[in-house]
Amino acid sequence: MNANASSPFGEVIHAYTRSQAVADGEQVEVSKLATEAGIRFPVFLTRGVYDQFVTVPAGVEGQDETGRLWDILTMLRFAIRRSRAGVDRVAVALYVCNDNRHARLVKLIAACGALDIDDPQPAITVLLPDEN
Repeated sequence: MNANASSPFGEVIHAYTRSQAVADGEQVEVSKLATEAGIRFPVFLTRGVYDQFVTVPAGVEGQDETGRLWDILTMLRFAIRRSRAGVDRVAVALYVCNDNRHARLVKLIAACGALDIDDPQPAITVLLPDEN
């Protein structure tokens, strides 16, 4: 049995905070536009989501990052409204056009958890299905 009475798991060996992830560019805060989209909690996208579905690929015409981000946030808001009370993860589906031909269905995950290791207020992280 661990002698540390404050935690049954013992001393923390390493912690990577959300603020470090944002500073490192691993997460992107999009809370300002999320608020305009009707989402009350802070919202963050993983770098993978941002690079694949917000950044406009070279040569793609008629799109901008704000519009692509708005699409993700709008579908996130709808997914949250459709979800059952008490769930902390929801699926978010939307169509994204990464070329000038056709859009494809993209499935993302939105997870609600603590804003940071030392701040328990709720925040939402949108991630790719294979990200943790």
